[in-house]
Amino acid sequence: MANHELILGQSHNVTLGQNQQMVMNHNHNIGGIGQSHELELGQAHEHHLDISQTHEHELGLGHAHDHDLDIGQNHDQDGNDEQNFGHENELAMDRKPDHEDHELAIPAQNHELTLSDNNELAVSENQELDENMELAVVQSQEMGIESAHDMTIEDSQLVVSPTTAVLQTRAVASPTYELVVGQEFPDVKSCRRALRDTAIALHFEMQTIKSDKTRFTAKCASEGCPWRIHAAKLPGVPTFTIRTIHEAHTCGGIAHLGHQQASVQWVATSVEQRLKENPNYKPKEILEEIHRVHGITLSYKQAWRGKERIMAAMRGSFEEGYRLLPQYCEQVKKTNPVSIASVYGNPTDNCFQRLFISFQASIYGFLNACRPLLGLDRTYLKSKYLGTLLLATGFDGDGALFPLAFGVVDEENDDNWMWFLSELRNLLEINTENMPRLTILSDRMKCIVDGVEANFPTAFHGFCMRHLSDSFRKEFNNTILVNLLWESAHALTVIEFEAKILEIEEISQDAAYWIRRIPPRLWATAYFEGTRFGHLTANIIESLNTWILEASGLPIIQMMECIRRQLMTWFNERRETSMQWTSILVPTAERRVAEALERARTYQVLRANEAEFEVISHEGTNIVDIRNRCCLCRGWQLYGLPCAHAVAALLSCRQNVHRFTESCFTVATYRKTYSQTIHPIPDKSLWKELSDGDPSANKAVEIIINPPKSLRPPGRPRKKRVRAEDRGRVKRVVHCSRCNQTGHFRTTCAAPI
Repeated sequence: MANHELILGQSHNVTLGQNQQMVMNHNHNIGGIGQSHELELGQAHEHHLDISQTHEHELGLGHAHDHDLDIGQNHDQDGNDEQNFGHENELAMDRKPDHEDHELAIPAQNHELTLSDNNELAVSENQELDENMELAVVQSQEMGIESAHDMTIEDSQLVVSPTTAVLQTRAVASPTYELVVGQEFPDVKSCRRALRDTAIALHFEMQTIKSDKTRFTAKCASEGCPWRIHAAKLPGVPTFTIRTIHEAHTCGGIAHLGHQQASVQWVATSVEQRLKENPNYKPKEILEEIHRVHGITLSYKQAWRGKERIMAAMRGSFEEGYRLLPQYCEQVKKTNPVSIASVYGNPTDNCFQRLFISFQASIYGFLNACRPLLGLDRTYLKSKYLGTLLLATGFDGDGALFPLAFGVVDEENDDNWMWFLSELRNLLEINTENMPRLTILSDRMKCIVDGVEANFPTAFHGFCMRHLSDSFRKEFNNTILVNLLWESAHALTVIEFEAKILEIEEISQDAAYWIRRIPPRLWATAYFEGTRFGHLTANIIESLNTWILEASGLPIIQMMECIRRQLMTWFNERRETSMQWTSILVPTAERRVAEALERARTYQVLRANEAEFEVISHEGTNIVDIRNRCCLCRGWQLYGLPCAHAVAALLSCRQNVHRFTESCFTVATYRKTYSQTIHPIPDKSLWKELSDGDPSANKAVEIIINPPKSLRPPGRPRKKRVRAEDRGRVKRVVHCSRCNQTGHFRTTCAAPI
């Protein structure tokens, strides 16, 4: 039984210091404990109280009832007085186990607990209890002992009301693990979990001997250690109880840093709450926390799998995502009417192959307000079953990306690109009869080139300069050459373009030869026949990598929901922002026109007729035709905004410059771009309830889509690392024996035979 010590200071107030403790059995009155209690008085006197009664007691001290304590006085050799209460100098109080809610009751108001001259413990009126009265209760928790639930309480304060004193807990320390015979658990899983946690906390490993629905037997895994435990199910209830525990440990615990019971499930349980608060909690951080708290060193794979198990429970498994895809597509079309959402599986085994989604708000905005310019790109998924995300993205009047359609395929190949572009053509043809002639930008892989030619034969298909520049940089790691390549791409006239190529040739003939092998009509502004509005690169992945890369590792439905939420937020934010604009043109177009106005004021304008002008500047002479909206510098035609020469001509005849810009650059058109709404989609738990009575939805439920056959290899993906000794090393220049050029081998030579 626990010892309870009540320590009184020198002033005889009921005052407990930081190092003074009063140990009480849980759920019992001070006056109702049949245990060994000690009441100690400060420095000069040490008083031991022994109260032996068989009835329930409360320490109730009031006006009418004084508790006289028979104290026999002895003097020791040091002159200190020792008061002996009872036979064993202890405050012994009977315990009443049926009493649950016990309080330290002091009915009298404003009393001070003192010792009178005749050694009686009395309460004086009009004396206030010391403000520093504190009650420190120290208990040890024995896990699972139902007869005595212990709890460690630090720095607990005794708060006295006019009638009662209430014990308030400030801090609770972590429990200690101890197993005893008779300890009960709700079921077998709770029993196993408690034994596992105890083994980890006490640093020994268990070896399971028997484990079924009615019994569990285990022993210490250390050879020669006699420790053994047996738990069994109580009849008629699922409760498990510990029947026997043999001996104590003699092994001294485990001698390594790992632990046999530290399974993936234990890791998942340990970090579950942390992952719910922060889903971006990394496996490395999980390892550090487990080592800090439990002193166990685990592998990265265990931490990663533990996190994946919790995340699967929170967001759904990857397999469930594919299975629910037909229902998800129905919900997309139901919540966002006229949207396109379709999923396709392999006819033989129903394994996932393709998913295509385009929201009605995106389709309407692109067809009615965006520039007739599309960028094609893809990113590889990092989920369990891999795959590729295909993107078709437009550009709004302010130059920002405007995602139009998304496709998810099991792998990137010719057939899947052909399918994606055919779906893209269908949604554009169905929704408009006067679709403008498109300009498409991509990396011009063969599969994309074939798909564009088959589905958009009249479109202008140009190189995305980002991909072209990356290839050029890999071949010639020279920043000056890369910058000249971009300058040649931006050149508006053929003369300017050729001048830049000559500069490249002076530095490296191989680089100039590499550039001339690619037809300039596919990438150079001076030769390109389509209208790119100054966009030389789609730049989709770089612009979306802040959230698209994070979503690429989620289950497929979660990934598409992440994309939908981002689009929904973009539409709302850009719609609200545009409502605050007071100008005629969007901000980026307004700035370009303002710059042109500033330069145009110094130009000299000569008028030939009502539409044709000659503009003279320090750069030379240019001819402007305001009827056909063209200038000899080609800036007006290529960018859709009047160049400085055109602005000078328009000002000379008192025309409004803003009327001669493309409609996509006006604020009114921009607001039309985001006028539609992308609506939220209900949680998957409500899909079945919302689909009742809908024949198409019921039909979609019958379709089962299995995960694709492609599966990501286990473990972390390998990274290409550059060794320290290789940094700064000059690459060896390779030589082709076929064309006598450098930069490639004979096997990769593309020179004509």
